[in-house]
Amino acid sequence: MAPVGLLLAAGAGRRMGRPKALVTLGGRPLVQSAVRVLADGGCAPLVVVVGAAGDEVRDLLPVGVAAVPAPDWAEGMGASLRAGLDAVARLDPAPEAVLVHLVDLPGVTSAAVARLASRSSPDALVRAAYGGRPAHPVLLGRAHWLGASASATGDAGARGYLAGHPDLELVECGDVASPEDVDTREDLARFDPPASTVEP
Repeated sequence: MAPVGLLLAAGAGRRMGRPKALVTLGGRPLVQSAVRVLADGGCAPLVVVVGAAGDEVRDLLPVGVAAVPAPDWAEGMGASLRAGLDAVARLDPAPEAVLVHLVDLPGVTSAAVARLASRSSPDALVRAAYGGRPAHPVLLGRAHWLGASASATGDAGARGYLAGHPDLELVECGDVASPEDVDTREDLARFDPPASTVEP
């Protein structure tokens, strides 16, 4: 069974000057690119957690992609992860796993998503690695949702749960993707100087 694709896209992007979900790279908003990566990587259905500029982000989502609000999104990534996992847990039929992706990682490709998605199972606990260094995306089987949600605080997300878990599997993705995020205009320019913009 394909994992649910869960995209965390609720942040305000303070260092960027606007929510990163709305920032354009290569002629397309980051939120649309990230949704496409999840879909092309084999995830279904797709759920996007929104917060800052939630209505604007929601308007950019393709038909069939669910938007889930994180009312306490300003607390950090942990709040978004909790909201997303709660929404996924209520889906019918119940998914066996969820693949968690972040909106500000334009170097993550559908090939990396597919590599993790192929390991989908109720007990899966899989994290992408780049040169052996753990990063995103992350595949969480439903056996781990409660634990990951309970540990999700601040901007750490489920990092503490993953780091301390003996069953965590690292899957090398450095040959097909890049883990760098885009927090500033300078970061964005390194990915796509001619086409990137943070203007409204």
